[in-house]
Amino acid sequence: MPFSDSVKYILLGTSVALLLVALGILTWQTFRYCKTRNTYTRQATVHSDVLYLDEKPRTAENYSAAPSSKVEEVSTEVLKLSRCLPQVPIASTDSSHTGEVEEQGSIKKVDGSLRFSVHYDQPQSRLGVTILQVKGLHCQTGGIQPFVKVRVMWAGSRRVKVADCKDEEGEGASPALWTVLQEWQTRIVKGICSPLFGEKFSCVLEQEKDMLQSINLRMEVWDFDKFSRNTLLGHVRAPLGHLNISDPLELHEDLQIPQKDLVGEVLLSLKFLPTSQRLEVGLLKVRTVLTNTGSDSALYARISVQCNHYKLGYQKTSAVSRDLVTIFNEVLMFSLPEFPMEQCKILVSVYETHTSWKSTKHLMGQLTVGKEKGSEDKHWTLMMRSVRQPVAKWHSLLI
Repeated sequence: MPFSDSVKYILLGTSVALLLVALGILTWQTFRYCKTRNTYTRQATVHSDVLYLDEKPRTAENYSAAPSSKVEEVSTEVLKLSRCLPQVPIASTDSSHTGEVEEQGSIKKVDGSLRFSVHYDQPQSRLGVTILQVKGLHCQTGGIQPFVKVRVMWAGSRRVKVADCKDEEGEGASPALWTVLQEWQTRIVKGICSPLFGEKFSCVLEQEKDMLQSINLRMEVWDFDKFSRNTLLGHVRAPLGHLNISDPLELHEDLQIPQKDLVGEVLLSLKFLPTSQRLEVGLLKVRTVLTNTGSDSALYARISVQCNHYKLGYQKTSAVSRDLVTIFNEVLMFSLPEFPMEQCKILVSVYETHTSWKSTKHLMGQLTVGKEKGSEDKHWTLMMRSVRQPVAKWHSLLI
């Protein structure tokens, strides 16, 4: 198609302008590349000088001008580079930090006590628990908001052998698998260190022989926090098999250091893909104590990953009908950061729900796998030794 001269000149001018823009972008990218390369070269030179500073001969001490200028250059480079790095907490070797950790690990006493009453109605097989009062809690400057969480826990007849659990003699122990039959929570009392509750809870137990002998009451005192996680202050255990609760029995017990109970086992699979920097977490099986909770009971898991104190997100599995051994066989994939992983933690939370009606989720137990700055889990070590290959291992599910 013939064009007029004006149209041809316009097209020619547009082509020349686009060519100039492309040349300008190419020149700018070349300039940035050269500048970045020079920066990396200077950074490598600085790190090399710092690493081999101690290996220089002693005669260099006679030249005072050169070392001082070198130190100034190093500190300037460090200051510039630190502005570009992410603010990740670094392991401190300061004596005050170490003392704080040792002090936290040496805490063996919990302030406060719990007053409660227990009664078991034999004809109706009804267990009643009344939370009366919490006394002597440590009051902080901002005040506390205590509440009590009550769990009726039953030790199932089945026992499992946990690979990492050993008794005092070094042989493999077989701890009992617990299950939560009922769970209640009192109201929250604001700003009182010795709150009065007076709340009564009750449930009907199954009429099985010696079932009451295998039931423990686990009462936990929590400090409610609206903007953060609740803090566990202490707990009290009451083995009903050792108490005469045919009549209402009132008890006053001191709070103890919280300890978790074994409620099941989880077969977890881990696989690390270094090229794509991804982590595959496979939930294969969950073994729990099966109670008469109904055929509509189902389990699902919530898996979250945290690396270098940054949360990378979470994923949920599909709900599977609960059985003695619930089979999932689901694999979830997480993208890991490119910088070195000094700390990485995988948190698996197993919840129970009901499929027939809309009900609130019930936490059954949790487990944690990963590495810290000073140590790492055995499963994590096996995964890093067998990259691109899935490694499965049983883990204890605790609550």
